Parts: sequence; structure tokens; C-alpha cells
Amino acid sequence: MRPITYRFFSVAVGFACISLSSVGQAADAYPDHTVRLIVPSSPGSTLDLVARTFGPPLSKELKQSFVVENKAGASNITGTREVVVAPPNGYTIGMISSNHAVNPSLHKRLPYDSIRDITPITIIGTTPLVLVVPKNSPYKTVDQLITAAKAHPGKINYGSAGTGTALHLAALMFTTKAHVDMMHIPYKGGNPLITDLMSGQIDFAFLGMPSVLAQVNAGTLHALAVTTLKRSTSMPNVPTLDESGLKGYDYDPWIALFGPAKLPSPITQKLQSEVHKILHRPDVEKQFAVQGFVATGSSSVDALATIKNDIKLSADLLKAAHIKAMD
Repeated sequence: MRPITYRFFSVAVGFACISLSSVGQAADAYPDHTVRLIVPSSPGSTLDLVARTFGPPLSKELKQSFVVENKAGASNITGTREVVVAPPNGYTIGMISSNHAVNPSLHKRLPYDSIRDITPITIIGTTPLVLVVPKNSPYKTVDQLITAAKAHPGKINYGSAGTGTALHLAALMFTTKAHVDMMHIPYKGGNPLITDLMSGQIDFAFLGMPSVLAQVNAGTLHALAVTTLKRSTSMPNVPTLDESGLKGYDYDPWIALFGPAKLPSPITQKLQSEVHKILHRPDVEKQFAVQGFVATGSSSVDALATIKNDIKLSADLLKAAHIKAMD
């Protein structure tokens, strides 16, 4: 029986070597035709801007088209599912944001598992948020805003792009750390939110730096603080919330590149390596800086750890705010 077992083992090893060799050869040839880059939000969104910034250089480096396809809807779920159900061959990849980590706490019946059904490729970078008020707001500092909120519980309001979005979670972290009660007004997207904020219909909001940098520079909105532990190079004169008295406040939404589950490691590593090179190109860094986006790059392992950590953070914030998952 031992010789038979040995021969069986040899055959198994042989098949394994052939399989690994095939995967390696496929990665060497990848990509040999057009790659779909799924963006689960509408054109002009931060996700879309980031995809269209690094997509063309990636096409040039890998000598194949990376075509951006916008699949907006259902809190980014529609577009994410498009990637999840695709064959794990690298020809359908996608973008996700911090909202991906919120959805498990907001939706009881997601059409995929937010961890098991994806292969994180890299965290492309982060989109620092800014606490902004209308230009004629009586609140010129974070301390003034908190003092007013404590004097008038539930009277001061803030807007977000919807319940459970990164903008909402930043505000929940703010109210929790400041120990204040404020009224949340959810909007269907960022554009109507910014319009009402500029006209003074709402008192303040946390907004992505790429979406309000121009208004802040023009003086139509006033920035009180940024949500990161360090000041932003795009707004160096704006203090952090940590500096403004909310010690330890740090909320920095991310954007990641991902593929379906079981995406072969050589393809994952190839994409990761090429994206990292592009992120450090002076022309790309300049484009991102203008947008207020901070390019970082990470390993697949670190990207997975970030997603898992934010799933827990989001769950804790929503639970503390008594926000339950929808059917």
C-alpha cells in the first residue's frame, strides 16, 4: 500500500505544481484584454473622481484599457455586487469606500458577505472630512458650536448624505465625544446637502474635502476643523478636532480597490504594485492634492484589517445612536 500512497502523493504534488504554474503564467499575461473598473456611485462622486484619476495611468502601464463603469444605487451595494459575482480572474474589479464597512450594520440582508466575498487589493487613499458651516454662521470655532449645542439641546442641526454614510458617522462620533444632543437631517446625496448648507438651511455638516475645497477657498463655506489627527496639507490653517478639544477624534474615510473572492494572489499583487507606483507619480499626486484626496497605498492584508476594524467601529457608533438595521 505504501508505494500506491507515494504515487498518489506524487501525482497530487504534480497537479498542484501545474496549477500554481498556470496561475503564475496567467498573472504574467494579465491583462490581455479590457478590464472593467466598477464604481458603485454616480459620475462626479469622490469614488468616481479617484477612479478616473488613476485609471488612465493604469491602462497605460498595463497596456490594456481599464474602463470605468458607474453602477450607482442602494448605498453602493448594487455596484459592489457586480464585482462580487464576477469571475475571479481580474477582469472585473471595483472601488469601495468606508460605506462598505457601514452597510453590514444598516442592512440585514446584504446580497454578499462584506469580508468573505471580496479580495481587498489595496487602500488607495483617504478622503479627510471637514466640519463646515455657512459663511454667515455665528459659530466661528468648534468650541462655540459645542457651547451652543449644550445650551440648546436638540436645537442645532447637521446634515449628512444619508443615514449611515461616512458623513453621518463622523457627526455621530462628534456628538458622542462632545456629549451633545443635535438634530440629524439626512439628505439624498451630497449635492442637495451642500446647497442647503450654503444657504444656511442647516447649521453645519461634515463633508469630504474634495467636494468642498473650492467653496472653502472661495469663502462661501467656513471650515472649523478637519477630522484627521494631523492637519491637511490642502487646508493647513484649519485645525483638527483633536486640537479643538475633542481629544483622540480621528475619522478618515478610505477608498479601496478590490476584486471578487479568491482573486489569485499573483494578480492581486500585480495590481497592487502597479497602483502603488501610480500613486507616487508627481502628476497623479498633484491631481489628488487638488481634490483634497490623500493617496496612501497598502497591502492586501492591511486593507482587510482596515475594513474589519471599520465594520466594528461603524457598528458601535450606530448602536450607540440606537440606529437599527433595515430589512
